[in-house]
Amino acid sequence: MPKDHGIGASTKRREDVRFLTGNGNYTDDINVQGQAHVHFLRSDVAHGTISSIDTAEAAKMPGVVRIFTGADFEGVGGIPCGWQVTDRFGEPMKEPAHPVLAQGKVRHVGEPIAAVVADTLAQARDAAEAIVVDIEELPAVVNMKDALKDGAPKLHDDLADNLCYDWGFVEDNRDAVDEAIKNAAHVTTLELVNNRLVANPMEPRVAIGEYNRSDDMSTLYTTSQNPHVIRLLMGAFVLGIPEHKLRVVAPDVGGGFGTKIFHYAEEAFCTFAARQVKRPVKWTSTRSEAFMSDAHGRDHVTKIELALDADNNFTAIRTDTLANMGAYLSTFAPSVPTWLHGTLMAGNYKTPLIYVNVKAVFTNTVPVDAYRGAGRPEATYQLERVIDKAARELGVDPIALRKQNFITEFPYATPVAVEYDTGDYMATMAKLEEIADVKGFAARRAESEKNGKLRGFGVNCYIEACGIAPSNLVGQLGARAGLYDAATVRVNATGSISVMVGAHSHGQGHETAFPQVVAEMLGIPEDQIDIVHGDTSKIPFGMGTYGSRSLAVCGSAMVRATEKIINKAKKIAAHLMEASEADIELKDGQFSVAGTDKSVAWGDVTLAAYVPHNYPLEDIEPGLEETAFYDPANFTYPSGAYACEVEVDPETGKVTIERFAAADDFGNIINPMIVSGQVHGGIAQGIGQALLENCAYDENGQLLSASYMDYAMPRADDVPFYQVDHSCQTPCTHNPLGVKGCGEAGAIGSPPSVINAVIDALQSGGHKVAHIDMPATPSRVWAAMQG
Repeated sequence: MPKDHGIGASTKRREDVRFLTGNGNYTDDINVQGQAHVHFLRSDVAHGTISSIDTAEAAKMPGVVRIFTGADFEGVGGIPCGWQVTDRFGEPMKEPAHPVLAQGKVRHVGEPIAAVVADTLAQARDAAEAIVVDIEELPAVVNMKDALKDGAPKLHDDLADNLCYDWGFVEDNRDAVDEAIKNAAHVTTLELVNNRLVANPMEPRVAIGEYNRSDDMSTLYTTSQNPHVIRLLMGAFVLGIPEHKLRVVAPDVGGGFGTKIFHYAEEAFCTFAARQVKRPVKWTSTRSEAFMSDAHGRDHVTKIELALDADNNFTAIRTDTLANMGAYLSTFAPSVPTWLHGTLMAGNYKTPLIYVNVKAVFTNTVPVDAYRGAGRPEATYQLERVIDKAARELGVDPIALRKQNFITEFPYATPVAVEYDTGDYMATMAKLEEIADVKGFAARRAESEKNGKLRGFGVNCYIEACGIAPSNLVGQLGARAGLYDAATVRVNATGSISVMVGAHSHGQGHETAFPQVVAEMLGIPEDQIDIVHGDTSKIPFGMGTYGSRSLAVCGSAMVRATEKIINKAKKIAAHLMEASEADIELKDGQFSVAGTDKSVAWGDVTLAAYVPHNYPLEDIEPGLEETAFYDPANFTYPSGAYACEVEVDPETGKVTIERFAAADDFGNIINPMIVSGQVHGGIAQGIGQALLENCAYDENGQLLSASYMDYAMPRADDVPFYQVDHSCQTPCTHNPLGVKGCGEAGAIGSPPSVINAVIDALQSGGHKVAHIDMPATPSRVWAAMQG
């Protein structure tokens, strides 16, 4: 029988009550008394030298408080990068300055040049239109291959060229991989594009800076996935504000998908401007601004080669990738195509030799950073597409080829420097074949053919590294911050609990799932437990939410803190019952003495902790509050197998997804309903990338897909009903909950499944199409069918 509470129960999300009734408290809902508004004047050219900025007339306009330009930020730090990559020659990456407001040059459309602070937003906009900016336009470079050519326009005059780094991994494998490919019985080669995406969370970014002159305290309200990281980066590296004088608050956040991890210029500006004008300053992004100021995702161009022996065993993989950084380095941008991508190129397979080369390139485009999956979708897409192509070239079943090469023994050390602690890829594939009804596909294909449609079946396997850790390892790899997390469990005198966590919830359901864990450990009702997050003045220093790390890292810290609570509470209970602490048991909210009928309720023990009349204070200090930090020993490794069925209209090229099945191994499951919802959302985003979404620039660096008129987001009728299963559980071996993470899986496993299905459909119709780049739009599919 399904559980109705605690770990494993599909408890309804408690936070949805306020969201569905319109009572959420988002950053834009916050209005500080006396606040001014800011409007940013943004560059409408992709590359140019700023000759002059004339703000004289604008400054005289009604309501204008002050106009800021790059000159006001001389001596102020630029936007920092949080990860340094060392190239294959042992040299650090090139790290150009990233000013808050453009200084001397503009390098992408949308870069802020000036900012008008005024009493109202309308007044700020009107004044911005009166600013006269003289820009000497320079040739722009958008294509990565063009950016690396001799004589290409240089984005940053202090750099020799537009190459950020040339990274090789594992460099010692390079010659052996070349030799294995040279001597292979069969080599499959594939060139592909992982298209640029705009994250488009429902809530645009917002920032409100506030300054209190009485105590020299700055507060930033912002739409962030990790408020402590923003406080660290902005305070220490940009504005020079001591941490104890800077508070960062991230209230309810309407989606992030990675794009709200990073520290942005607008946050630093509002905080800085509030101190300068001595009044609060608020900025709310428009959707148009979001398209050209939020960090974009993906944007890789790759050549991958898969070598097999005469028995179809994988022997080597070699990849060469160009990764677009955009005009500047965003917070974690350098790590995405390297350590979050190269280390996953083994996938689910026991390939003995792997070499990954990545060249990161500066172009006159919006900076690119982590987007749902961050590096793992890029690796999975390359690998699963080339495996499918190899199966077709060899005339073997794609599922059988994968099974033959699966890793089957754990722990398994890959040739790309990570160790999978546990997994069962055969089990997830078997479950997929069951829920996808592989045996019934032939009949469904025949039915589609009767209706004049081409039907295809595509499969994909994935593994990802989540709960990014440990700090000492990622520090050696270039991370400029630790990747631990923290939790404080505060038990009130009457037994209710506040849990302060470093993780941030922006759709993940922490306010529901976290109490399930604590309630299970203590045996008390979940409604007695409140989760506090998002305010650096209230929570312990934590690293936020991204990389499917919330339960694996912050949840583990929460478990450790709760264990400390239990240990102290047992001491109090032992004194209350005049028993040995070793004999005290906790079950269903009752402390009892083993082998006796003596017991005392949870609430009685917690009250005694704050009214200590019945135990000696020299043995136990009053109160019941504990904090724990948790730094993982390893990544967690969720994995799974996905299948997609599509119909293609041969007359128009339109692709319709008819069925989609996902079998995932997420380790132990806290709330199955929330997990299923995470998978559903991820699959929808992956389908969006595979069929619809594409962020496109013209040769002059103008953003062509700058609104929903030109950027196709998936709608409800673009996705099917899903068959989702996560019963194949191999618990993580190194965190106390045995969890692995689930938030990004759907976005990782779905794009190659869709494209593999489209290729299968076209080939079933006699079209010799080996590959179609994403998005597989009707025009692109129709053109491929015409040869």
